[in-house]
Amino acid sequence: MPRLGRIASRIAGAGVLFLAGLACAPDRGSGDEQARRAGPPRSIGPGEGAVSIVAWAGYIERGETDKSYDWVTGFEKETGCKVSVKTAATSDEMVALMNEGGFDLVTASGDASLRLVHGGRVQEINTALVPSWGSIDPRLQNAPWHTVDGRHYGVPYQWGANVLAYNTRVFPKPPQSWNVVFEEMTLPDGKSNKGRVQAFDGPIYVADAALYLMRHRPELGIADPYALDRAQFEAAIALLRQQRRIVGRYWHDAVAQVDDFVNEGVAASSSWPYQINLLQSR
Repeated sequence: MPRLGRIASRIAGAGVLFLAGLACAPDRGSGDEQARRAGPPRSIGPGEGAVSIVAWAGYIERGETDKSYDWVTGFEKETGCKVSVKTAATSDEMVALMNEGGFDLVTASGDASLRLVHGGRVQEINTALVPSWGSIDPRLQNAPWHTVDGRHYGVPYQWGANVLAYNTRVFPKPPQSWNVVFEEMTLPDGKSNKGRVQAFDGPIYVADAALYLMRHRPELGIADPYALDRAQFEAAIALLRQQRRIVGRYWHDAVAQVDDFVNEGVAASSSWPYQINLLQSR
């Protein structure tokens, strides 16, 4: 089995946060729209006994994937609140599921959170009711992907680096640049990278291209990969169109990407720590 290495980029996605505020809380009995208009809850009442969550793979674990990782069982015993989880593979799927209704919480990334806020699918929260709010990095507390007009709609949960995953059979030494997934070239094993690299399947991947251009085309003046002017955006899109000629598959399912590295001969790809940990544990 090929071994996987990784190098991290400076981009960190937009973080992941819990959105909504009705989980295991008292039933307000007035419907989602009225609850949203009423503002955030002022107190925490008796629990409902159950909470339904839309989550990324690996975020709400009860030991089913790996017995060493189980933080649901203890929570259920301590609170009496039964946890049910619907795993989503993409931000689009999360938004679709929340639009359908029936879920209390969602671990939304920054490319989904504002769609849910502006779509009226999540409720404003009262940060005073979050005991650990003061320990959250101030840079995340009022982040624009969950704070609108001074109102908070989510609690930052974690952030993670986007990483460059590479097959150590192809790269005896770590690649020194992300150009191995953006530009056609011959890899250290003497073969072309065409058809052997992957890229993330989502609009937020434009930011990865912009980050690459920050270093490789400094004349563009990109200071924030998430805030591009027209010329910078068009340069990022042009890079992604160029990359399309060498991409074997656009990935969005983390588990499927693990299988691609193991069985399909993928040489390098943008990835997340979740896949790296799974691959390195095999």
